[in-house]
Amino acid sequence: MWVRYGFAVAATFVVLLSCHALNPLLGNSVPYILLFLVAACSAWYGGVGPAVAAVVLALAGMRYWFVSPTHSFGVPDTAQSISMLTFLVASGAVIAMGEARRRQSRRLRSGHAELEGRVKERTAELDMATKSLRDLSARLLQLQDDERRRIARELHDSVGQLLAGLSMNLAAVRGDIEQLTKTASTLNDSEELVQEMSKEVRTISHLLHPPLLDEAGLISAVRWYVEGFGQRSKIKVDLDVPQDFGRLPREIETAVFRVVQECLTNIHRHAESPIAKIRLRHADAHVVVEVQDNGKGIPAYKLEEMNSAGAPGVGIRGMRERLRQLGGDIEIASNGSGTVVVARLPVKQSSRVPERALVSNASSTAA
Repeated sequence: MWVRYGFAVAATFVVLLSCHALNPLLGNSVPYILLFLVAACSAWYGGVGPAVAAVVLALAGMRYWFVSPTHSFGVPDTAQSISMLTFLVASGAVIAMGEARRRQSRRLRSGHAELEGRVKERTAELDMATKSLRDLSARLLQLQDDERRRIARELHDSVGQLLAGLSMNLAAVRGDIEQLTKTASTLNDSEELVQEMSKEVRTISHLLHPPLLDEAGLISAVRWYVEGFGQRSKIKVDLDVPQDFGRLPREIETAVFRVVQECLTNIHRHAESPIAKIRLRHADAHVVVEVQDNGKGIPAYKLEEMNSAGAPGVGIRGMRERLRQLGGDIEIASNGSGTVVVARLPVKQSSRVPERALVSNASSTAA
């Protein structure tokens, strides 16, 4: 506050002294103009108090040095009184306008601060809503995996056993009535149908959640799935995995297996590619999954929608959300003559267990 008063008074003194020193050259009119500018600047930047102080000091200086009779504070003549009164009125108008501008600026700053507060509140609410949605998505994915595991176990333990018993009963009946050719042929067909049903149930159970994924680990499960996929789809799949890849945490192995499963399914349905290549590796504390095909690729507009998180398919959205929950990401690239999907998941170095150690532990336990 005192700085504003000091500036106004100092500026007024400087102008008065300069005009007094140059009075023979400037005359008596120029000081009014310069002092009016000082009053305007004081009102604009300092406020009412400093501006009033500057005007009072300016009038006193003008009366003492520039208004006849000089070096006196007596009442001047009519012309000089009108000049000083005009200066006072003009300065008052400028002070009033400056104060109005300052009040308007304060209101604007107050409104801006209130608006920023509301924006921060809305941003916090959106962040909480986004976090809730991600937590819900993670929970849904976990429940989906648990339900798949339960259904696979139920199919294997209940329906599979019943079908096996029925197959044995039919085989016994066929042995008793071999003399009836027609009946034996029908029983043979029925037995083949039951065996085919048992095979399909076992395949569906393993596809929902392969037991190898829990028992032998990710690499064994992926090899099993790739072999079965190649036989069913007639697509040649090249699997590239290091010998020392090792085991990973359960949720990461599940996520990697689902990525491979979804990518191969998309290649079979959409890519029209005769070959596919899968590469698994560790890089910079991450496990990297790369799936490549030589098919017809993805249209540019659809690829742009996928990379901008617009509206990808259900499978792509599920893969992306599953990886995001584990701190990973997925990239999809296509040049019209093939597609490359690269997924990355962070994994702690201490969580990796070599395959040889697992085999040794299993052998010692069995012994």
